[in-house]
Amino acid sequence: MLNTGLYIISILSFIVGIFFLAVATIGLLRLPDVYNRLHATTKCDTLGAGLVLLSLALQSELAVAIRLALLIIFIVITNPTAAHVIARAAYSTGITPIIGRSEPDDRSAD
Repeated sequence: MLNTGLYIISILSFIVGIFFLAVATIGLLRLPDVYNRLHATTKCDTLGAGLVLLSLALQSELAVAIRLALLIIFIVITNPTAAHVIARAAYSTGITPIIGRSEPDDRSAD
């Protein structure tokens, strides 16, 4: 019974992790500027990679699970830090964020 529960949690964690990684990829391709892309990829990649690694840790031996947990902690710490450094570098080089809509809003005329 316990193995079945761990298996179900592992599969759900893997599926949700893959979903967040796919959303991050779509955000990277669809969003307009570097700041929006950083926001989408940092949030979703951190959560997606963490959930995928958690599903792997639930299916592995204790020694491997400890290494995967350390990897999750490393990703949680370094992903937002790297995104902050990239955003700060983009801002210091003069890349301005897109504020508001780039097209006129048709609903405001009503």
